[in-house]
Amino acid sequence: MKRRIQAGLARLAREEKVRILYACESGSRAWGFASTDSDYDVRFIYVRRPSWYLSIQLENRPSTIERPITGLLDYSGWDLRKALQLLQKSNPPLLEWLRSPIVYRADPLFVREMKKLAGQAYSPVRTFHHYRKMAEGNYREYLRGRQVRTKKYFYVLRPLLAWQWVLARHGPPPMEFEALVAASRMPSMVRREVSKLLADKRLGREMDAGPRIDTLNRFIEEALSRPVPDLEAPRLSSAVLDRFFQRWIVQAWEL
Repeated sequence: MKRRIQAGLARLAREEKVRILYACESGSRAWGFASTDSDYDVRFIYVRRPSWYLSIQLENRPSTIERPITGLLDYSGWDLRKALQLLQKSNPPLLEWLRSPIVYRADPLFVREMKKLAGQAYSPVRTFHHYRKMAEGNYREYLRGRQVRTKKYFYVLRPLLAWQWVLARHGPPPMEFEALVAASRMPSMVRREVSKLLADKRLGREMDAGPRIDTLNRFIEEALSRPVPDLEAPRLSSAVLDRFFQRWIVQAWEL
């Protein structure tokens, strides 16, 4: 499958006339709780020819590339300009891409420099609010009925544990769910339910459903009831990002 994904990325790059500087897995397979029929969520950062950016109509040009989902393959990417704009805002999904344990394609120098910029741009406050809002929204929408789709617990627990990681360590949380669980101070009965749920998720299919798990619901509700803390929000200079962008839209085509 990895070779198939890499071939798909190469074909996409030819069709779109872009250079893909980085491509990774971004969904449940990277998080560590994929089902037997989970999609492959392939995410990438690309750059076009320098002349493409030298236009008075740039604001009307697309900043993303997406392909219709075919089988289990889901391709979606961001132009480098868009990626750097999001990096300046410490965008958590982008930061997750850069920490993905599954990488399909990467220019080593680009990745090293992007990760350095990501460290400078990282904002605990933006990261905290992103994951808390995600946990609140998913819990409200998916887990308050008597019957729930079992996998939705992961879409609440993962952001919940990620924001707890931020509060405890202030650094960016790991992408892998089991690393978040291992670092959590959750009660032993909650940990047992999570371990069982994880085993069931890996063996089950995406649409499996079951009764609400009250132990987990109480744990989630208690966490959501805590007050929101005050955190610092740094911002990386636009000049630093401009220099990086200007260099890489040229350098990518010299590789």
